[in-house]
Amino acid sequence: MKQAPTNVKKQPSLGIKKIRKEFKLNLNIKNLFLWGLILFFALSFLASLNQASQELEKKPLSSVLTDIKAGKIKKVMVEERKVTAEYNGGDKFESFKEPQASFVEILQNAQIDPKRLEIEIEGDSFFNVPFIDLVINILPILLMVGFFFFIFRQAKGAQSSIFSFGQSTAKLFDQEKPKITFKDIAGIQEAKKEMEEIVDFLKHPKKYASVGARTPKGVLLVGPSGTGKTLLAKAVAGEAKVPFFSMAGSEFMEMLVGVGSARMRDLFKTAKKQAPSIIFIDEVDAIGRTRSVGAMGGHDEREQTLNQMLVEMDGFEPNESVIVIAATNRGDMLDSALLRPGRFDRRIQLDLPDIEGRQEIAMIHAKGKPFVKSINWKKVARRTVGFSGADIENMMNEAAILTARENKLKINMEHIEEAATKVKLGPEKKRLQSDEDRKMTAYHEAGHAVMSYVQEDTDPVHRISIVSRGRALGFNLIVPETDRTHETKTRLLAQIRTLLGGRAAEELIFSEMTSGASSDIDVSTRIARAMVLDFGMSKLGPIDFGSQMQEVEIGKGYFEQPQISPQMQSLIDQEVKLIIDNAYTDAKQLLKKHKLKLDRLAKELLIKETLDGEELDSLMKKD
Repeated sequence: MKQAPTNVKKQPSLGIKKIRKEFKLNLNIKNLFLWGLILFFALSFLASLNQASQELEKKPLSSVLTDIKAGKIKKVMVEERKVTAEYNGGDKFESFKEPQASFVEILQNAQIDPKRLEIEIEGDSFFNVPFIDLVINILPILLMVGFFFFIFRQAKGAQSSIFSFGQSTAKLFDQEKPKITFKDIAGIQEAKKEMEEIVDFLKHPKKYASVGARTPKGVLLVGPSGTGKTLLAKAVAGEAKVPFFSMAGSEFMEMLVGVGSARMRDLFKTAKKQAPSIIFIDEVDAIGRTRSVGAMGGHDEREQTLNQMLVEMDGFEPNESVIVIAATNRGDMLDSALLRPGRFDRRIQLDLPDIEGRQEIAMIHAKGKPFVKSINWKKVARRTVGFSGADIENMMNEAAILTARENKLKINMEHIEEAATKVKLGPEKKRLQSDEDRKMTAYHEAGHAVMSYVQEDTDPVHRISIVSRGRALGFNLIVPETDRTHETKTRLLAQIRTLLGGRAAEELIFSEMTSGASSDIDVSTRIARAMVLDFGMSKLGPIDFGSQMQEVEIGKGYFEQPQISPQMQSLIDQEVKLIIDNAYTDAKQLLKKHKLKLDRLAKELLIKETLDGEELDSLMKKD
């Protein structure tokens, strides 16, 4: 048996370490006060016990004087008004005298020679007081002083915290931490180029000053959620090599009046001290919305914060060394004074990435993940039409999670396909359905797919399923073949017919209507109303009716009144109904004409539950 080495240094056990940690005192004002209070009560208790143990039998002073004359007492101890007499046999008795009277004078008045006995007089000086009595007398005073010191200190801290509300809570970007650069951004090339110029301004100011160019004072990033506004600001922070202050619009607002404007002043003051510098305000619409123009507005906290921001960016005092970058997805709600040149000189629109941008984004987020060599990134980009950069990043992460769940080592195309469907529609839900419900769902989804296949101006179905995802019992995943900028009237009408194909299939097969078409009806009605109101694609002509209400100034206030007359509103409703009715009639006729395709697809769905585009195409081509 191998013997353990003897030169190993013995380590203290975890239990001892834990006990040491538990008994480590934190000597702050609060703990000292509590310990002092405990000590006071403990000493008071001990003093009471000591006093109880020293209780003596009491005698009148006259009896004590008689015993002294008789020679029975050998020693007397005098302490203020208390007189303790010790007899020859060792017994002790206690008596009392007047506090002002001297015991020697009392003996003389009783015609007793003081020299006949031993008299011990204990004075009441500070040093003659017993220790416990001394502590008991002084400790309450110390505790009272400590208590008031603690109260005043807390009041001072509360006062300083109130005044600190006006200080900026902006976070200063740490240059030492791992940083994001422009190489980590794709899909927004135009916006990235604009921000690269801002960084170049800060790095080489003389180059631009030599030709009379000034640094832009503000850059506003506007775009849908997930398109990379905050990521772009982080890249600027990583590239600029200057102090970068980041703060959200909601952080300016607090419960106290005037805090927002005070924080805005402090933010710019701090940034100017470290100029050249950059201030990034995320979700600027929280403070930058259009100011009130009615009788009720003008002095609320948000407007005062906005006014202070306007002054700091371009007020009487010049500000050329601080660049403000702001981000929002509600650019239409911002105040016009905030958007004018001199404050936000550049307004950069970030849109959803195109097919090349999606491919680049997917490849960026694929770094560090194992993929099979057969992955077609071009196909991934076509599959993710309508995805933002955040959606693609989430898709790649879900694909990796799905791969790990299946105990596989590499991510394949099936994992990406499932992850993309999950991001867009939600995870699969295995709901218990009756055979009748499954059949209705199959024909409903088959109706959408057949309408999409038989019409010329529609995109192909990428995947069809009767497996529940999210709130839907089934889905048709239609992926556009290309990124479109314009939508034609023919294509919009085809979309409405495809949406109503599910309801038309229900009526054709079951002579019944179900509640499953509620979402289709909602989307198709919104498309039809947009065609009439916004696009001018109806008999009413190219008239933009816009909002049905408008603000009208009356006196000093603004009030809403209808912008569209009741007669015109009735015509709009008639046109919307006409578009929907005609589309529904066309859908029923087309499905009746292609009923064999409808039945074939529905039966296949009941067997396989999910079909991809190639399987659907082969079923539709059969005679």
